[in-house]
Amino acid sequence: MPRFLIDLEKKLDHFAIEGSNQGFRLFVSSDPSKSIPIGLCERCIKLTNEPPQGLKQNMKRAFTFFSKEEIEDRDVKIKTILFALCYFHSVMLERRKFGPKGWNMKYPFNVGDLRDSAIVLNNYLERNTSSGKIPWDDLKFLFGEIMYGGHIVDDWDRILCKAYLDNLMNDSLLEEAELFPFIEGRPISFKCPPPYSYEKYIEHIETECPQETPLAFGMHPNAEIDFRTQQCIELFRLLQ
Repeated sequence: MPRFLIDLEKKLDHFAIEGSNQGFRLFVSSDPSKSIPIGLCERCIKLTNEPPQGLKQNMKRAFTFFSKEEIEDRDVKIKTILFALCYFHSVMLERRKFGPKGWNMKYPFNVGDLRDSAIVLNNYLERNTSSGKIPWDDLKFLFGEIMYGGHIVDDWDRILCKAYLDNLMNDSLLEEAELFPFIEGRPISFKCPPPYSYEKYIEHIETECPQETPLAFGMHPNAEIDFRTQQCIELFRLLQ
């Protein structure tokens, strides 16, 4: 990659000297990297796509990854499971901010895992519609052992992932089940909605998903102390 970027910078210098078509534009995308030449950055208009912060914003990003047609053209069962899958994806991402309290290791969960899980969900259920029964165990294995579980190498993290899926992927999900785990008796709730339109799903996320709290992940309220402390330290560092 560094060699290619050096060659790219030389080609741009060559085009600048010889001239190029007025309509010529070059778009370059990259993951975060320290090897991008400074000269290449200085001559570019730079746009960044920052990951969303918080469970609600991750839910909105995950759900709006799918088009309106992809949601509304599906069977009601698929729509409901897909909504729960977006919540599961958001939880997997957001637990990383809690450090070792969230996951014992840092895992590269990404939107590709959500996309592939949705494709498998659609294909699997469309081929098994005749029985009318949802193969929950099969779905949990595909999501928890192959798609997301393919990143997980720690045994306890794998158990945690399985616990989330056991809580989500069952028949109660089709009856507006509670998505937040282990919140009995606590003043917090976020339920899976009935089959809605695309806009109604987004509105449900916006209005019903509560403010940030470790309780939403089934964690102790004190779990975020280290995370908030690190946020303050970083803020003071930037203000120096």
